[in-house]
Amino acid sequence: MTDTLTIEQFVTLLRVTPAILQRELAALPSEITRFRPAPGEWSINEVIGHMIEAEQRGFAGRIQRILAEEQHICQTWDPNQVAEARGDTNKTAVALWQTFAALREQSIALVLALQPEQLTQRGQHPAVGELSIGALLYEWVYHDRNHFKQIESNIQAWFWPQLGNAQRFYEI
Repeated sequence: MTDTLTIEQFVTLLRVTPAILQRELAALPSEITRFRPAPGEWSINEVIGHMIEAEQRGFAGRIQRILAEEQHICQTWDPNQVAEARGDTNKTAVALWQTFAALREQSIALVLALQPEQLTQRGQHPAVGELSIGALLYEWVYHDRNHFKQIESNIQAWFWPQLGNAQRFYEI
């Protein structure tokens, strides 16, 4: 087993995200996708909105700028402020998914165009320091999976009160 992925492997992992989201979101009623499990936590719609912003600002956007600029300084952004401004809880999950899926296809084209030697090109992030394109690809895949868990946790939180005595099966 190697400890590095190929560009094609990254693409495969990035490509599956919209497919997984599509299947889950298609099955969920809007009351679940708009549900916030606790004050200050995001609804599923807001998670998808965040993934849209991260696609543009965080991953594809940063990679494009690192490729275009020497000594690129990554811009920071406050995900909670952006989520509030976007108002995604009031949108439909399907519409958000469509936007995300279209952006992801553009991102995949960007990643497919990368040459292996470009993976070492770096930018500087004010909060975390140096970021290589390769590290951003790994973070991108990790970020997607992190939000899969968040979405599943929201679904479980919505269902939890409806379990009645069956909750006891999970409290053992």
